Amino acid sequence: MRTPDTTDFRHQIVALLPRLRRFAFALTGNRANADDLVQTACEQALRREYQWRPGSRLDSWMFRIIRNLRIDQTRSPRARRPHLPLEESVVSSGGKNGETRMEARLTLDDVAGAMKRLTENDRLVLSLVCVDGRSYQEAADTLSIPVGTVMSRLARARCKLHKIVYN
Repeated sequence: MRTPDTTDFRHQIVALLPRLRRFAFALTGNRANADDLVQTACEQALRREYQWRPGSRLDSWMFRIIRNLRIDQTRSPRARRPHLPLEESVVSSGGKNGETRMEARLTLDDVAGAMKRLTENDRLVLSLVCVDGRSYQEAADTLSIPVGTVMSRLARARCKLHKIVYN
């Protein structure tokens, strides 16, 4: 039987799903793999609800679960197979003749391809700060690293991404 706390916990996880999917997609570069990663993370969170401390940041806890699952996946031999290319890009920019939409889609594809060429640490920091809009401190807490490390990784990752996309 569900208690009010359990129901609230589940509703909070459901509310986080779009952010969790964006984060997982930034790590995997593939929608299907990202969805699988989020599903596994949610299953694990629901099984281990007792480990979450009410009053703490559920989003940080969920991001950590996803990150740890991804680390486990990349260490497994099966994960070393080449990934499928980016399946789709969702761009919501207008343009009467579709030119703006096409340019945005091409830019997004370039950035998504460049993200795949970055290291896991670079993708993690970029995803948390630039995609999810988290503060440096929140990213540091999620990744269990000092704020200064987040700042330096982010600066390096942005430079690398810029070089890949524009060179």
